[in-house]
Amino acid sequence: MLNRRTLIRAAAGAVATLGAPVLRAQGERILLAQSAPFTGPAAQLGIQFHQGAKLYFDSVNAQGGVHRRPIELVKLDDGYEPDRCVENTRKLVAEDPLALFGYIGTPTSVAALPLATSARVPFFAPFTGAMALRNPFNRYAFHLRASYNDETELIVRQLTSLGLKKIAVFYQNDAYGQAGLSGVERALNALDGKPVATATVERNSVEVAAAVKKLVAAQPDGIVQIGAYKGCAAFIRAARAAGFGGTFFNVSFVGTQALADELGKDALGVVVSQVMPSPYNSARAITREFTAAVAKGGKDYQANFSSMEGYLAAKVITEGLKRGPAKISRDGLIAGLEGIGNENFGGFNVSFSPNDHVASKYVELSMLTGDGRVRT
Repeated sequence: MLNRRTLIRAAAGAVATLGAPVLRAQGERILLAQSAPFTGPAAQLGIQFHQGAKLYFDSVNAQGGVHRRPIELVKLDDGYEPDRCVENTRKLVAEDPLALFGYIGTPTSVAALPLATSARVPFFAPFTGAMALRNPFNRYAFHLRASYNDETELIVRQLTSLGLKKIAVFYQNDAYGQAGLSGVERALNALDGKPVATATVERNSVEVAAAVKKLVAAQPDGIVQIGAYKGCAAFIRAARAAGFGGTFFNVSFVGTQALADELGKDALGVVVSQVMPSPYNSARAITREFTAAVAKGGKDYQANFSSMEGYLAAKVITEGLKRGPAKISRDGLIAGLEGIGNENFGGFNVSFSPNDHVASKYVELSMLTGDGRVRT
C-alpha cells in the first residue's frame, strides 16, 4: 500500500451470448447470466469483469466443471442504462439461470435486484458498493466487494489526516453518484464537516463544463469523484485547464486502468481506492494465479482491477457450487455460499454466513502514473 504522503504527491461452457440457442433447464450445464455494459462510455467495466470471469470458468470447465457439469455464462449488453438492464434481466430470468452474476453498476443493479428477488434467483457479485443493495439484508444478494461507505471513509480519512479539509464532490447524477456522495457526507459528518461544494454529471455523459466551473470556484483541497472513467477523465482534464491544482480521488467503480488509459500522461497523481487485491503486486497468491491465467489466456486478456474482480467473483461462486449439493439448485448455491464462512482466497479474505452476505471490507489506495501504470 502506498505511503500516505506519497499518495498526495475455448473450453466447454465458455461465454456465450443470449442470442445463441440456450437450453431451458440447467440439465448438463450450470447456467449463469449477466447484464452489463459491453458498449458505450462504461464498456470497459463490463468487458474486463466478464473477461476475468471467463478466464476462471474456462479453467474450471477444462477440469470437468463442477459436479461434472460445465459452467456457462451468458451475457447481454445494457450500455449501463437501467431500462435496458431491466429488459435484459427479464429475458435472462426467463432462461432459468442458476444465478445472475456480475451486474455492473448501481443504477442497473438497483433496477435488477427486485426482479431477481421476486424470481428467487441469487444475485451474485454486483460491481457496486451501494448500501441500497445491502440494507436491508436480502437472502438472494451476495456482495464480494467492500461498500462505497468503506471506500469514501478511507478517502476522507486520507485527506483529513494531511490537514486537507476542503473537500468537494463531483458525482454522477443517479443512484451510484448519490451512494458515493452519501458516503463522503457520512465520513465528513463524523468529523463535524461537510463538502465545500458538489456538482454532477449525467450518466454516460462527458458534459462537465458547469461542474468544473462550480467546483473550481470553491477552491477545494481535493475533489472526490463518483463516476465512470470517461466522465471523470473529462472532468480532470477540464478542471486542471481551469487552474485546479489539488488532488483527485476516485472510488473503485471508475475503472482504474480504463481511467489511466483515457487520461494518458494526465493521469499522473490521480488517486483511486481499490476493493480488490492488486493485479500488479505478486505478493499475494491470488495475484500470481490470476496473472498466470491472463498470460495463458493470450492477447485478448488484460490484468487489471476490473478483470481481477471478475476472476475472483468466478472463483468464489465456484467454491459455493462445490460446497453445495451435487444436485445443483438455487437454494443449494445459497447454502454453499453461506457455508464458505471465513475463507482466504489466496490472500483475499471472504466471509459469508446465513446472516451476512457481504464478503469483504477490504479497501486500499492506489495512484496512477503518467505512463499508464497503477501504483499500490
